[in-house]
Amino acid sequence: MFEDCNASYGDIVDLIKGKNIVAIFQGRTEAGPRALGNRSILYDPRDPGAQKFVNHVKGREWWRPFAATVLLEHAHDWFEMLTLKESPFMMYSIPVKEDKKKYIPGVLHVDDTCRIQTVTDKQNYHFYKLIECFYKETDIPMLFNTSFNLAGDVICHTLDHALQTLASSEINYLYLPEEDKLIQKK
Repeated sequence: MFEDCNASYGDIVDLIKGKNIVAIFQGRTEAGPRALGNRSILYDPRDPGAQKFVNHVKGREWWRPFAATVLLEHAHDWFEMLTLKESPFMMYSIPVKEDKKKYIPGVLHVDDTCRIQTVTDKQNYHFYKLIECFYKETDIPMLFNTSFNLAGDVICHTLDHALQTLASSEINYLYLPEEDKLIQKK
């Protein structure tokens, strides 16, 4: 049912740029209401159909806002952060700068805000490096990020749960960055 292979950040970025959902599973499960890069579903924020597609795959309601994880050093260039220095726990919906909206339609809510998470390499090394690789290839310093679960289910806590979610969904890729592995559904 599954096969695995070695995978680099660039390999994962290529999948995401190809309009594939990639789930990421690493480290400890996050505590709290948000996926912060250890148990996340990742997608290309440039795709105008992102929300419809990911909602379909997750079985989510259409009105739920989506989030982006942005490299901290670029957050103020893309979002109206005002006095907010960072948002590492994805707690705030922040207006997207007017001149940037056209580049990231996949993460814009109906009011042109985005719930953002800022990330540094010290906070989440592999997640940061993956987004940095996406930025180098696309000039977009963020990824669409939502929790790795399906509607009505809890966030994936174990690798077995992650594989069950993969098997029972339209998600085809699971990235294990600590092992440089990609698991793909056959």
